[in-house]
Amino acid sequence: MNLIGPLAFALIAAIGNAMFAAGQKKAVGLENAFTFIALAALVCVTLTILVAPFFGATQYASAIKQNGHWAILSGAGLFLTYLGFNLLYSNYGASSYILYAVISIITTSIIVGVYIFREEFNVFHWLAFFTSILTVILFTWGNKVAQGY
Repeated sequence: MNLIGPLAFALIAAIGNAMFAAGQKKAVGLENAFTFIALAALVCVTLTILVAPFFGATQYASAIKQNGHWAILSGAGLFLTYLGFNLLYSNYGASSYILYAVISIITTSIIVGVYIFREEFNVFHWLAFFTSILTVILFTWGNKVAQGY
């Protein structure tokens, strides 16, 4: 597999996530965290609608008819992601992303990729998975050391 494409796309997502994390962390305290999430989601939807035509015909009616239920699932998942990020970053800081990343390996790569869609996962993938668990252990240990325990 050519790694350039996946790395480039992952880089785009990583840069976007870093921007999202910075925005979440720097946003001033609001009584209702959903206000900020709604504003961020509105910007996201607006940008997506503006950029979509550059990737081909949008055909929203057909997309709703054929994939409406999957859009509901994905939209609910995006909501939970936004909510989780907001709570994580505003309460514990952007460095806690390590926990999200490792848990995402379990929920997305293992449960969705391997278990549900039966995607290939060889010994090296499993080794990467187990070292990600080690990452959480080291992160937790680092937090305890930083707090003087």
